[in-house]
Amino acid sequence: MPFLLPLLLQAYDPEIEAVMNRSRKQKQEAQAAVAATTAPAAAASVPAREDGRIPVPEKFAAPFQACLDQAMASPDAGVAFAQKWRIEGGSFYARHCMGFAYARAERWTPAIVAFEQAAEEAERGGEMAQGARLWAQAGNAALAGGDAAKARTDFDAALARGLPDGFEKGEVHLDRARALVALGDMAAARDSLDVALTQAPRDPLGWLLSATLARRSGEMSLAQAHIARAVQLSPDDASVALEEGNVAILTNHEDVARSAWQRAVRLSPDSPAGKAAADNLTRLPADKPVG
Repeated sequence: MPFLLPLLLQAYDPEIEAVMNRSRKQKQEAQAAVAATTAPAAAASVPAREDGRIPVPEKFAAPFQACLDQAMASPDAGVAFAQKWRIEGGSFYARHCMGFAYARAERWTPAIVAFEQAAEEAERGGEMAQGARLWAQAGNAALAGGDAAKARTDFDAALARGLPDGFEKGEVHLDRARALVALGDMAAARDSLDVALTQAPRDPLGWLLSATLARRSGEMSLAQAHIARAVQLSPDDASVALEEGNVAILTNHEDVARSAWQRAVRLSPDSPAGKAAADNLTRLPADKPVG
């Protein structure tokens, strides 16, 4: 089938761009918002929940939420609130909010600095779990800013803090794998993805990235198995549908590829994944007439 080579060459870039950057800004917002949950004990003594977030002690919860609200309304206002609160004794939670506010403004360099300073301050106070979370936030800011090497360093710092097994460790390994892919270290990326799939098996992004990496490496049986799992977990995601089609066409299942790409276009026609799927469809032979 002569269209296969150009299809493979063109499909990767928009597709991986959509996957690698999917919902990262929203993820940071969700992490910070969930972190504002109150708890009567110090954060270090409270086990992480399934989402990997550790409740904020009651002393800091209300001003932290107020700071987040300011940052959501206006990043500059959030930075100003955080700076004032830090002087008044906001501890690393103030620096955390400052990093969040800078990230909201997509000012990645000061966001990285704020998250790293928050991590160091948390560790000085014995809050190692919180420190690990903040190193991971710094890594995501670095990755969003295009500094994959810095991101890898920060993710390694998060993992070195001894995160317990579970969702949070899996998410850090997943993010570390994204940095390693950007750095071209596919073997190390595979190692981190394998850990992520074990630690956070219900996150469809892990299975999607694993399938994409396997396809790029020519491991088509693995790609088929992992994209099937991603489809099961997230059937309405255009990036998942796009990759399902990419794997199908390379394993000689043209009908499955056509259906998957059509689904990607229906789900999100204006997204990079939807546009890549639409372009792939133009490379397929026309449907044979019925009858």
